[in-house]
Amino acid sequence: MSFLEYTVKSTPTGLRKLLYVNWALVILLTAVASIGFLMLYSVAGGSMSPWVEPQMQRFGLGLLAMFVVAMVPIWFWRNMSGLAYGISILLLLYVEFFGAIGMGAQRWIDLGFMRLQPSELTKITLVMLLAAYYDWLDSRKMSRPLYVLIPLLIIAVPVMLTLRQPDLGTALLLLMGGGAVMFLAGVHWAYFAAVVAAGVGAVTAVFASRGTPWQLLQDYQYRRIDTFLDPSTDPLGAGYHITQSQIALGSGGFAGRGFMQGTQSRLNFLPEKHTDFIFTTLAEEFGFIGAASLLLLYLLILLFCVITALQTRDRFASLVTLGIAVAFFLYFALNMAMVMGLAPVVGVPLPLVSYGGSAMLVLMVAFGLVQSAHIHRPR
Repeated sequence: MSFLEYTVKSTPTGLRKLLYVNWALVILLTAVASIGFLMLYSVAGGSMSPWVEPQMQRFGLGLLAMFVVAMVPIWFWRNMSGLAYGISILLLLYVEFFGAIGMGAQRWIDLGFMRLQPSELTKITLVMLLAAYYDWLDSRKMSRPLYVLIPLLIIAVPVMLTLRQPDLGTALLLLMGGGAVMFLAGVHWAYFAAVVAAGVGAVTAVFASRGTPWQLLQDYQYRRIDTFLDPSTDPLGAGYHITQSQIALGSGGFAGRGFMQGTQSRLNFLPEKHTDFIFTTLAEEFGFIGAASLLLLYLLILLFCVITALQTRDRFASLVTLGIAVAFFLYFALNMAMVMGLAPVVGVPLPLVSYGGSAMLVLMVAFGLVQSAHIHRPR
């Protein structure tokens, strides 16, 4: 029996697919989202509006989307990866000319009931297309320059479009996520060494361009870098956000001040307390115990993704699962580093916890792909 025949015959059908769902992963995702509901309830002053109810509805819709995606065989999503990537690029181009503007950036498409951020969708479609590419590519050609250039172009297009919005945080996530898939696929390490060297040169160029006609970053992005290097230089201006965040983190101590007892968030000292800085609210109210518990849940989600990737014999399924795991890790690692002052403030939400529609729905669809790989792996 050929591998293809074995795969078809061993693939579950109908209601049997529900038995093969990774229910532990579903429980973990629900637990993390529930922590988000709790924190949004707290920062709203003990009210279900304006954030908790919409967030719960979006999670319910996302959970439904995850199951729909999970029930579809993983080979279908491999065949659809090029179309999905193309649609996400078209949406990024639409945002470039007709996108809704908020907080000085043009990143969203206003759908009426919610704002769609196409760059969030691109994080997943980029991983899908790269996984499909390396599933198709002969392993002997993996590190040849021409076949390395193709994925670099695939990554470069959404990164450049996202930088124009401007959205440095998402552009970095796209770049690192795409690079991770290339590394996991087996591209030679020398290419990554060259990228690191180029990165050092780019950082040098960024600082050298400041104040010149060819300045590479926006002024507010330079202020974020200054704030990261020394928040005390402008504690009431550009350094205000990170200073208040560090105060909240420190005041939580080991066990926290208690639910809805955080002074920084309750008295509105904490900026963007329902989105980018919601982790500091958790740390202030539940202390080190609460923050470590959330981190443990995140790590368990990553563990289940890695286990799924190791169990499947389908290269696309394995790569897309690991790619999503890396993207998820970058999400929460960068957010936590940002609010602790270990990385510049680049506006990256905390996955499944921060308030937001696009990030929640896209992430649940991504975990639907992980579930599809788990359900439809050959048995």
